[in-house]
Amino acid sequence: MESAYQALIAATASFFVVTLIFAFLVILCRQPKKPTPIPTHGNRRPQITEHSSITVDESASFDPNLRISMNELVVATKNFSTDLIIGDGSFGLVYKAKLSNGVTVAIKKLDPDAFQGFREFRAEMETLGNLRVEMETLGKLRHPNIVKFLGYCMSGSDRLLIYEFIQKGSLDQWLQQEQDVSSLSWGTRIQIVKGVANGLSFLHGLEKPIIHRDIKASNVLLDSDFQAHIADFGLARRIGASNSHVSTQFAGTMGYMPPEYKEGLTAATLEADVYSFGILMLEIATGKRPNLPTLLDGKEVCLIVWARKMMDQNQHMEMVDDSILKENSLIEEGHVKEYFEIAGMCTSEIRRERPAMAKVVELLNRIPA
Repeated sequence: MESAYQALIAATASFFVVTLIFAFLVILCRQPKKPTPIPTHGNRRPQITEHSSITVDESASFDPNLRISMNELVVATKNFSTDLIIGDGSFGLVYKAKLSNGVTVAIKKLDPDAFQGFREFRAEMETLGNLRVEMETLGKLRHPNIVKFLGYCMSGSDRLLIYEFIQKGSLDQWLQQEQDVSSLSWGTRIQIVKGVANGLSFLHGLEKPIIHRDIKASNVLLDSDFQAHIADFGLARRIGASNSHVSTQFAGTMGYMPPEYKEGLTAATLEADVYSFGILMLEIATGKRPNLPTLLDGKEVCLIVWARKMMDQNQHMEMVDDSILKENSLIEEGHVKEYFEIAGMCTSEIRRERPAMAKVVELLNRIPA
């Protein structure tokens, strides 16, 4: 009896000790962890937010002539006045602003309430520099057909991206006659297409290629000479040697997305960019929106279906935007046909049959602007 009593005492004591240890571990695990210090330099003043390891109250400039701060940007935009809005980019508004040194810039203010708004900021930062380390290298990346990324600024829930200001706005505004469409002659449109092709070829040809993932008319800006500049890397992703980036979400804009997306492929690929570029080529030459139906034999079809049918029937000249033909009746049919053949190659249903952008540049250079 005494041994049984001693066993009971021992078991109770053991249970009590184990309970104490367990309680101690629970309390220890619930203690808030101290954030890992982040090194600072320049004009950065890091603080950790509850949303991410990305810091707030910091800014960085990739142009030695620019000094960026939240106060400067608030003053330059007149506290983000609606009068200065020049565009509605993905996940935020774009403002035209003149800085204190006289430089005019475009400021993209991300909407803190937008779905995946914070992830959008991360994507843009990763594309142009892997947050901080690579961002400082790629933020200085320059090409005549890529909009310059000048810096960023974060304070509280405000997240701002600063770009060079491109004078004539988006290609979409011109194609949809919000501007004087007569300025977009056949030669000017060829020049624009070549510019976009050169910019994409550059991005795809980097040691770590960049896939834009949202090539479309509204993401092409035109300067005073109607030279094209690719903008808005919000959906872009850096990729490695595999030339693909695994994603669980579709990216892009309806009408521009490749057919493999319909089959469930969500990986970002160079070929997907090529397809979107081919659709853009069709839009630029025909003036038709890719995301709106087009009549074909009395039926409404999408732009690519209409274009393939017209090309099969050798009706290349009938595809050209009427406003071009009215301004210039001397367009050579051979060049028009060659143009649409290149667009046809880029929009091939079979992904591996689409040419690389470097090859597209080579083919387009045969067509005089």
